[in-house]
Amino acid sequence: MTLHGIPNCDTVKKARAWLEEQGLPYAFHDFRKAGVPETEIDGWIAAVGWEKLVNRAGTTWRKLDEPTRAAVVDAASARALMLAQASVIKRPVTRWPDGRISVGFSADAYAQRVTGQA
Repeated sequence: MTLHGIPNCDTVKKARAWLEEQGLPYAFHDFRKAGVPETEIDGWIAAVGWEKLVNRAGTTWRKLDEPTRAAVVDAASARALMLAQASVIKRPVTRWPDGRISVGFSADAYAQRVTGQA
């Protein structure tokens, strides 16, 4: 399992704490240190959709100028923005052992994934 995100993100902290409390091993991919994995982003977009990956409620999105925000209209433009500004990606992005992708964190959703109910 790989958890992708930024270490100081509160949601990432909650996800990591939950995984550790459950005793579940995971690798952490730090967007700030290692960048956005360009080889994986297309799979994320295919799995969950670019609309779910771009965090339009976050500070990074709100700080973008209007022309930049308006230019994000499809998967290609969203991909370019996410590669250029990793902090615009909704976090965490989790690649589960079965290869499935989830975005964000909720204890209930993670528990369902772990027990195979989701």
